Amino acid sequence: MSSTDPAIANLLVITALGHDRPGLVSDLAAAVGDTGCNILDSRMSTLGCEFGIMMLVSGRWDELARLEAGLSGVGRRLGLVLQSRRTERPAATGQSLPYAAEVVGLDQPGIVSQLAGFFAQREINIRDLSTASYQAQHTGTRMATVQLTIDVPAALHLATVRDEFMEFCDQLNLDAMIEPLKQ
Repeated sequence: MSSTDPAIANLLVITALGHDRPGLVSDLAAAVGDTGCNILDSRMSTLGCEFGIMMLVSGRWDELARLEAGLSGVGRRLGLVLQSRRTERPAATGQSLPYAAEVVGLDQPGIVSQLAGFFAQREINIRDLSTASYQAQHTGTRMATVQLTIDVPAALHLATVRDEFMEFCDQLNLDAMIEPLKQ
């Protein structure tokens, strides 16, 4: 779709949560597609035995209205708790630079909170965050990994942010890297 397409101006965020099963993504995507709407962006994952999704859907105003009206029925039919909210495309400011950060270390409570606090203190927006824990292969030690996509304000000195981040992670005994996002 082009940026002048009226359907792109009409956006809906949908979240879904329910017991995981084969075919769930297909059924949910079909329910969206049956209204004429398009899934522009999505994040899906299974956590424990539960399936979770967030998706950004576009469509003409009448298509989105039809989708919104049918969501409760879709939720009952698929066994999902569904929520939706209208949204808009973010204004392109050009005032920030996208970076990827990754942290690996011993799994311990508070890692995500501490990392989020580090970036919040510098007014760096976290656009995307993913965490996982696993057992180290040889030792069986519980490890954690955190992957972030951040928007660093152009006014900040990038080398300073990088140095502060690396020092912060060293103090927490975390291996870390931060680099420009490869899109």
